[in-house]
Amino acid sequence: MMTLRLMRFGAKSKPAYRIVVVDSKKPRETKVKETIGSYNPLKDPVEVTLDLDKAKFWMDKGAKPSQTVKSLIEKVSKTPKLS
Repeated sequence: MMTLRLMRFGAKSKPAYRIVVVDSKKPRETKVKETIGSYNPLKDPVEVTLDLDKAKFWMDKGAKPSQTVKSLIEKVSKTPKLS
């Protein structure tokens, strides 16, 4: 089964994350199917970029988001679009 989850990268004590689609049985640092966004908790305000269309596409195919990714999707989808 596929899952949407965070993949950590960045220096020691300076985490940054990619939001990726990966097989749920694989370890965190493995080859991914697709990168659909990023999350940087050290910025103020927190920086989240996410392609909602790709996230919806993978969830329609049966991929389950982790708890953290689910909350990030909800946060991004509530943010009004700037034109």
